[in-house]
Order: sequence, then C-alpha cells, then structure tokens
Amino acid sequence: MRREVLLRARRGFAGAAIALAAMLLAACSVTPDLVGPQVAAPPAAKPAPAELDLSPAEQREHQRILASYGGVYNDPRLQAMVEQLVERLVAASDRPDLHYRVTMLNSRSVNAFALPNGQLYVTRGLIALANDESELASVIGHEMGHVIAHHAEQREEQIRDADLSTRVFTDVVSNPEAGALALAKSKLKLATFSQKQELEADAIGIGIASRAGYDPYGAVRFLASLERNSELKPKQSSAINPSAPDFLASHPATPQRITNALAHARQFKPPADDSAEQRAQARDAYLDAINGMVFGEDPHEGFVRGRRFLHPRLGFTFTAPEGFALDNTAQAVLGVKHGGGAALRLDVVRVPAEQTLAAYLTSGWIENINPASVQDITINGFPGATATAKGEEWDFRLYALRFGSDVYRFIFAAKRFNAEADRSFRESVGTFRRMTLAEIEEAKPLRLRIVKVAPGDTVEKLAGRMAVQDHQTERFRVLNGLDPSDRLKPGSEVKIVVE
Repeated sequence: MRREVLLRARRGFAGAAIALAAMLLAACSVTPDLVGPQVAAPPAAKPAPAELDLSPAEQREHQRILASYGGVYNDPRLQAMVEQLVERLVAASDRPDLHYRVTMLNSRSVNAFALPNGQLYVTRGLIALANDESELASVIGHEMGHVIAHHAEQREEQIRDADLSTRVFTDVVSNPEAGALALAKSKLKLATFSQKQELEADAIGIGIASRAGYDPYGAVRFLASLERNSELKPKQSSAINPSAPDFLASHPATPQRITNALAHARQFKPPADDSAEQRAQARDAYLDAINGMVFGEDPHEGFVRGRRFLHPRLGFTFTAPEGFALDNTAQAVLGVKHGGGAALRLDVVRVPAEQTLAAYLTSGWIENINPASVQDITINGFPGATATAKGEEWDFRLYALRFGSDVYRFIFAAKRFNAEADRSFRESVGTFRRMTLAEIEEAKPLRLRIVKVAPGDTVEKLAGRMAVQDHQTERFRVLNGLDPSDRLKPGSEVKIVVE
C-alpha cells in the first residue's frame, strides 16, 4: 500500500464496484512474498553509458516503470551478478554491438521487459523464483531478443496500421456491427502478432543463453515454474492491480510455448562443463547470491500477516473479518472472503479539514448512499463517519476515518448484506488503530533464506518452516522448482521463507 499513490485515489462508485466485484471472482489464497536481510546502503548509482542517454520520452517511460514497480531494488552484489550475466549474453548474441543497462525493480511481481533503447528490467520477484543463472539468462535473453528483433518498433507500426484501417472502415461503413467486427479482427491480428513475437524472442533467448554457456533447458524449467506459480496466485483483473502485472500478463506461458522452448533447447548441446555436480554447484552459487533478498511486500508499503495488515511506516494496523484473505497492492489493501460473496478495500484520500466526513461520504464519490444510514462515529480515538450504499448486485458498508492529515476509506461489499455481515465489517473497522512503538520495531518483512537439506529432511518438513499462511508445501515446491515427485537430497541447498 503505497502512500503517495493512494493519496491520489479518488474513485467513483463504478470503479469501486468493479474492483470489489473482480475481487469476489478471484481465488481466495494470497501468496505472501519472501524477503531477505537488509542490504547495506548502495553506492551511488552509475550513470548510463553514453549510448543509453535517455530522451525526454524515454526518461518519462523509465520513471513510469520505476513508479509502477516500487523503484530500484538496491543490492550491489546481486546487481553485479546480473550485470555480469548480461555481459555474457551480449557477447554471445548476434548483436554484440548493442548496449544494455539492466535495472532491478523493487517489486514482488514476477516480470521482466525491455525498451527499444536497450533498457532491461527485471523484478526481484522474478529473480527469487529462478533457481540458477541459466533460468535467469533465459528470461533476460528473451527480452534482449525483443530488442534485437525490433519487436517494439514493429508493434507500434502494427498498432498505427490497425488504427488507420479501423478509422477508414468506420468512416465509410454505417453498420455498427460491421465496424465492431472490423475492430475485433484488427485486435485479433495484433494479438496473434504478439504471440509470434513472444515465440521468436524465446528462440532468440535460448540461442543466446546456450552460446553464452548456459543450460538451454533453463527456459523450459523457468516457464514451468511460472505456470505452477500462477496457479497459486489469485486471478486478479486489471481493475484490482493495474500497475504491476506479472510476466504472464504480457508473456503468456502456454503449453505450446513450453513445448516450443523444449524443441529449441534440443537444438543446442549442454555446456561443456555440464555434469550433475557442476549443475548443483552453479545452483548453489546462484542461491547464495539471492540469500536474504526481499521477496514480497516492500517494507515501506506494509505487510500482510494472515488476516492482519501492518504498516509500520504509517503507523497503523487492522484485522480483516474472519475468513478473509488480504493482498497488499500499490493502490490499496484488498481482501476477499474465502468462497466469495464479500470483499473489502482500504485506501487513502485527501479530504479538506473543514469538510466533515459525513459530508464527504455523501459528496458524490459513491452513488446510492442511504441518507438515513449516515452517522458520525469514533474508532479508537479517530473521528469518522459511516454509511451504507446499494448497488445492483452488491451492498456496501463505507467508513471514512481521519488519521492525521489523511482519511482512510474502508469499502466493504457483500452480495448478501445482512446483520451478520454488517457486524463482521464493524468489528473489522474496530481493529483499526495506531501501532505501538514495540510493534513497529518488531514488524519485520519476510525474508528469503537458503538452508542446507539435512538427513531426514523432507519437502513437508522444510515447507513447515515457511512463514506463509497457506499451501506451504506447494509454495515450497514452486519456489525451489520441484516437481511433485522430486525428493530432497541431503547437502543440497533450498529456499525457505522466514520472518
């Protein structure tokens, strides 16, 4: 929950209803993110090479990406590893004359992408999901493939052509249905073109990684991990979290894509030094490099711990109703009740000090307020107001609480709004309070720790040490790239999540 973003959140009834309804359609398990030891203060950032001087438009895009993905993730040792990996890939590519700069993004989302000028981006969430340099090399090689093949420029040209043909068609044809059909066909053409680009970038990336001395099957392993990881995530729409989509949102990892990656990998020989022992050493070296990294909510944006949300930086906490699973996004804290039927959203807005909160609730930012339900309240010393609103399918209980110079909005939604649901909403808001100094000091992010498998350790035993709320075994397997039939080997290293 990013304060500077939330202060701009002024959404109408339609926006709130769409987001809440989308949450209700989502799965009810939330994946907490892993985190590592605090990284020492980073050195001053190195300037971009002269070849990568950014134009005003490129600088705006760079800043937009940083804002959407939590800024730069500063870990000098990890940054050095990624830069060395990129240098190896560039030297082995068909365009060693191209220059790249890679930025690690401070986001739990699993994503990577490139700009036409050679700016590469990879999230810490993706780095943590990978299990060796070959897997990471396949992803970065894929993004370099987009740059080498000029996919971004081709994409823009396709979009311009599609827009032009659509305008021409709608200008000369008065039939709305025919116009809609033309637009649909142009979008389908673009989608197909994009899929071809992804497959081409996969092939280029696998070739680059293999020639650089990495295992060509790293792409196959990572795509499989992406698929399994996506199965553990809520199916969130862009109405819920539009700013930081995961890799699968723009890089669909279909069975066809994995099959194609496998076919391309078979065209290359494994590295000359490939052996079970050397592969294990390479994996351990990669795990040692990511040991202690943040993997989950940014410490500055608060933490989800079961039904409880804590924000040490802003100094508040609250607990969701029984049966809710919470997700902390940059825009808001979102909650969905297991089984559907109810949801919540907490965000922050600016309300003039001279405006009463009761007046704010009825100021038009949400429609169909029941005037008789509006009342002033006080929650743990914070002045507030509450009201109910009725939609076509959902009923809402609204709260506005003044906390310092900000106003916190709780929006609860239920398909069956009865006394029991309303009571659970009231009890949840009643837990909103200031954190104590001791709580602030003790509130630590989750961390990624690398441990050695001891004799007698099993997947289930090590998964039980994971500081996650649900699906511990499945998350342990996904995090470590383990198939359901894989067993642990004593002496090997694995990732676990700790506080």
